[in-house]
Amino acid sequence: VTGAMGDFNGVATAFVDHYYNTFDTNRAGLASLYTDQSMLSFEGQQFQGAKDIVEKLMSLPFQQCKHTVSTRDAQPVMVTGTMSVLVFVSGTIALPDEERPLKFSQVFHLCPNGSGSWFVYNDMFRLNYA
Repeated sequence: VTGAMGDFNGVATAFVDHYYNTFDTNRAGLASLYTDQSMLSFEGQQFQGAKDIVEKLMSLPFQQCKHTVSTRDAQPVMVTGTMSVLVFVSGTIALPDEERPLKFSQVFHLCPNGSGSWFVYNDMFRLNYA
């Protein structure tokens, strides 16, 4: 779907591919996707700003992992004439010491950074226990 709201699905697909590839291969490289205004909710804990968010992600008790995205849904959000993109992701994370991959859900609110790219304004992550 494109038009007045732009290609929000294209933005979401490119972002999701880049985010999880970077997470799995160079977690510290995620810093460029966040700003001082960005917020992460990770399993109920809240972090604000790129520095604190990346410190949290770097402190996770595993060095290697592999995300597999099962679903990705996106919707445009229009606020005061500026389009942003809401992205909902579900999938699995394979960890070296886990027999079965862990299921997760994650929501991103992507906003334009003013130079033709996007940053993560909001990031909410939860493991799904079933």
